[in-house]
Parts: sequence; structure tokens; C-alpha cells
Amino acid sequence: MKEYFSLFLKGIAMGTANIIPGVSGGTIALIVGIFERLINAIKSFNVIALKLLLKGDFKGFAKHTDLYFLISLFAGVGFAIIVLARILGFLFNEYPVYIWSFFFGLILASVYFVGKTITKWNTTTVITFIVGTAIAFALSFLNPATENSGFLYLIICGVVAICSMILPGLSGSFVLILMGNYQLVFIDAINNLRFDILFPVVLGAGFGLLGFSYLLSWIFKKFRNQTIALLTGFILGSLGIIWPWKNAIHMLDAAGNLIFKKGETIVERYVMILPDMNIEFFIAILIMLSGVATIWIIEKQASAGK
Repeated sequence: MKEYFSLFLKGIAMGTANIIPGVSGGTIALIVGIFERLINAIKSFNVIALKLLLKGDFKGFAKHTDLYFLISLFAGVGFAIIVLARILGFLFNEYPVYIWSFFFGLILASVYFVGKTITKWNTTTVITFIVGTAIAFALSFLNPATENSGFLYLIICGVVAICSMILPGLSGSFVLILMGNYQLVFIDAINNLRFDILFPVVLGAGFGLLGFSYLLSWIFKKFRNQTIALLTGFILGSLGIIWPWKNAIHMLDAAGNLIFKKGETIVERYVMILPDMNIEFFIAILIMLSGVATIWIIEKQASAGK
């Protein structure tokens, strides 16, 4: 019971991270030591699982898929999204610099705590770390593509978005913005129940989730240090998106008008600026340090639970 409650809390941490633009729940999963287990649990939904389910062997199905682990974890994710989304939305509107500072501290500390799990640094791990950093940092400067409602492109959007949500340091919604289909998928299709749009996206997400989990699991086993180095680079590179002091560039439609979702404008990307040395700056630094301390506490608790 204690294990499931611990997983529920880790799920809350993952769900909270997923609410924040540019922050990935995969980062938290990697920090608290459940990332590989999560990937293996997802990939276990295969033919064997289907056969166990059809035979009525629910106990075998639960064991094969690590079902209770997934239920506990995603219950926490759902709780965070439902309960904390409104609170975080209010805080972002009223105290954006402070909230971004807290998450900047979280991500900054994550670079160290994830990176230290690499058992051997060599030329290949250093190169993959640099490549990961460059890719994630470059994403924050890319201009979004134009909207594309083609069936195959929507499948690709589903695949890329779900893979980005799994990978630490990459945000699925942010990648969809770059691919030009954020408005089409998350606003038009969902609000108007356009199944012609949703079906290929969900189809791509389903296949992407299973296929990518197999690939990532295999890579983890064969090239563990290089994989963690790449993911650590992703986390470091994402700091460009999390930087607390920035100006938001909002998404516009073809006529140049602001696009709204649930009464709020949609941020397309951010332009980093230098902070003013005032009282807000020093408060933000203290809050940033509290974010670092939060990750340190999470990591210590995760280590104690192993």
C-alpha cells in the first residue's frame, strides 16, 4: 500500500510538470527512478497481454502489464491535472516570473541529478549530451510550420506529440505548435469533435506510444549511458523555454488575429530577455533555489525508497 501511495505522489509530480508549457512529465519520471519501469509497462501491452485478457486471466494480465503500477501512477497524474491546473493557471497569470523561476530551478537541478546516474562518461556520452542539448535548445527558436490537415501528416503529429510527451525535456504540445497543428488538434478538433482530425492523431499516438516504448526500452538496455546523456541534454536545452524573463509571442490566425482557447490566448513561443535588477529579481532567485531544493528532496526520497 505504501508503494502505491508513493507512486501516486510521483504521478502528481509528473502531472504537475505536464501542465507547465515546455516541461515534460518524463523529466520527473527519470528523476524519481521510474522512467524505465514506465516504458517497460507501456510496451507490455502486446499480443501476450491480449491473450491473457481474452482467457480471463486478469491476475496474469495485471502482472504482465505492471497494471497496478500504471493505475497508481496515472491516478496521480489525473489528480494533478484536474486539481492543480486551475491553481497553476491563476499563478501563471498573476505571478508568471515567480512560477517560471520555480520550474527553472526544478529543471536546472534535474540536469545534475539525472546526469549523475550516468555510470561512465566517455566520448560518445559527451557527444550525445551535446547533441541533446543543441536539439532541445534549437526547438525554442524554430518558427512554427503552416497548418496541415493531411491524414498522413496528422498521424505523424500524433506519433511525434506522444513521443515528445514521454521524452524528458520535450513538451508534446510545444512540438505540435512547431508542426503547425496545435490549433487544429487542440482547439478546432477537440472543441468541435472533429473525428476526421482526431482519429488519425489518436491512431498515430497509439502506435507511436507502443512502438516508441519498445525502441526506447531496447536503446536503454543497449546504450544506457548514451541514452541518459541524450535525455540530460534535452533537459538542459529546455531551459531556454523555461527562462523566467521573456516576452510571449502569441498565436495568430491567417487574418492576423489572436487565437483564444477557453478565453486565453495561446503562446506560440517566447523571446528571452535580461531581467532588471529589482526586488522581483531577487525574490525570483530565492524561488528558483526553492525549486532546486524541491528536486533535491524528491531525489533523496526516491533514493531512500530503492
